[in-house]
Amino acid sequence: MGARVDPATAMARALSLAVTALAAVVATWLTVAASVQDGVQVWDVVRAVLIFVTTGWLAWGAVLGLNGLVAGRRHGPAPQIIGDQPPTVVLVPICNEDPVATFSRVAAMYRSNADAGVSADIAILSDTRDETLAAVERVTFARLLRETGGEGQIFYRRRSDNRGRKAGNIEEFFRNNGGAYEFAVILDADSLMEGAAIREMIARMQADPKLGLLQTLPKVVGASSFFGRAMQFASVFHGPVFTRGLARLQGLNGPFWGHNAIVRVRAFVQSCGLPELTGKPPFGGHILSHDYVEAALLARAGWTVKVEQSIDGSYEEGPENLLAYARRDRRWCQGNLQHIRLLSAPGFALWSRYVFLQGIFSYLVSLLWAAFLVATVLGTVLAPEPDYFPNLHQLYPVFPSDRSREITALFFGIVGLLILPKVGIVWQAAVSGRARGFGGALGALRSVLTEILLTSAIAPVMLMFQSRAVLQVLSGQDGGWPANARGEGRLTLREGFAASWWIVTAGAIILASVYFLAPGLTLWLLPVALPMLAAPWLIALSSRSGGRTMFTVPEEAKAPPVVAEYRAIHARWQAPQVPGGDAPDLAMQAAS
Repeated sequence: MGARVDPATAMARALSLAVTALAAVVATWLTVAASVQDGVQVWDVVRAVLIFVTTGWLAWGAVLGLNGLVAGRRHGPAPQIIGDQPPTVVLVPICNEDPVATFSRVAAMYRSNADAGVSADIAILSDTRDETLAAVERVTFARLLRETGGEGQIFYRRRSDNRGRKAGNIEEFFRNNGGAYEFAVILDADSLMEGAAIREMIARMQADPKLGLLQTLPKVVGASSFFGRAMQFASVFHGPVFTRGLARLQGLNGPFWGHNAIVRVRAFVQSCGLPELTGKPPFGGHILSHDYVEAALLARAGWTVKVEQSIDGSYEEGPENLLAYARRDRRWCQGNLQHIRLLSAPGFALWSRYVFLQGIFSYLVSLLWAAFLVATVLGTVLAPEPDYFPNLHQLYPVFPSDRSREITALFFGIVGLLILPKVGIVWQAAVSGRARGFGGALGALRSVLTEILLTSAIAPVMLMFQSRAVLQVLSGQDGGWPANARGEGRLTLREGFAASWWIVTAGAIILASVYFLAPGLTLWLLPVALPMLAAPWLIALSSRSGGRTMFTVPEEAKAPPVVAEYRAIHARWQAPQVPGGDAPDLAMQAAS
């Protein structure tokens, strides 16, 4: 059985790859045209190669957005479950998480399932290593059962051996209990899903016997910092369009992001056994970014994998500051670079290999952009002096042509690739009326422009964090699997400086070197160097409260039912218990 490609998907892929290649070629031509007048040097060749690869990467991101803008939206009613509901389980893998927050989410989802008429078991699969935290989990689970009446439908187990981390946790559940279920909804500890969304997912799986995995688009909720709210706005406003474009190009070989998805248990068990890679981490050992690999394995076995952005009621939380984002990104970096070893694995569809390559380059591209900047400076410094009298008996000097036209065109072309899809999304949202939920057309436009300014400012800082991560992985440093810092918020300037002093130092060295060695490039390097110098302030200030006038999303005007239920339960479970109340303080009870 092999991966299938329908003609419409094949045509969309061919056109998208052609547009991407054209943009990369044009950028390369402009770079070469700006440098050939003083002879072709080795650094000119290096720059041309680097700009081809990096511009191609940017163009591919723009193409995803443009595909999402032109892709048709799904019309008609969602399918309904036929007959008895197939046996379904909701899996909540946890590891060193806040038990009160996690189990409050489970309580909210259990009640939402009941309201939607969904009869699904919920299994909390703990990999927690901390004994004190595990004791709190047990006490909180007892309260969860007591308050929901979920005995017999909500289960908790803690592994004694957390081999394989999250993937191994789910694998063990399937090995021991998977035969009892036809479908499994896989979540993260911070996931929330409406019962109606789970019901629709079950119906879609039932309607398509070849569908092995259905991925939803989780919306970020609950952000409070400026950074967090910007990421939340991007996920809710831009996310559906880019996901629609991704679905258009991936066709039947869609993505899996590891959570907020439903799988056909039989297909998953038969197809997705993950080997332990030979050698030591970071390139050996357990596969960290297992979700991409599992999607490829399903496609290899002939199962359909789809992403559907139109399913409402899928939520998650996001990092509240840039440092939390960078720490999570470090783990993703190692997992994606680990896929280098899987590019030549037998049986994978060509598109699955291309997806692996995209994930690898999503981190290598930071190092390539840094290399392009270095090559540009070195090429300018080492360029030969212009020959004003190239002919022997020349009477008047010949001055080199001004290269600013090509450089300016290249600059605005790259900027255009970054912002054109977002401008198109604003226009489409205004025309369709979707912008009303984001503060109206003007409010949405203001939020988009502010988000572009923020992401442009922090881009050089993230380039440095990602470049360091790539170099660490390539040099053999294992980043491990650090616990997610959920709820981590405001940072001080001292904390920002402690985490980014090396970025400030690098920015100062870059700016000083360019000023003295190639002063003509100083102005062009300012958008890169100044954010590096301001990194501590960017980190600290963006972690502070973002207010409610910017980055408005519909979920703030009226919280989704499952989110509102979770917040109410969480607030009540966190509140100090009065003497004679219905339950003692959880941490105190665990300690005793």
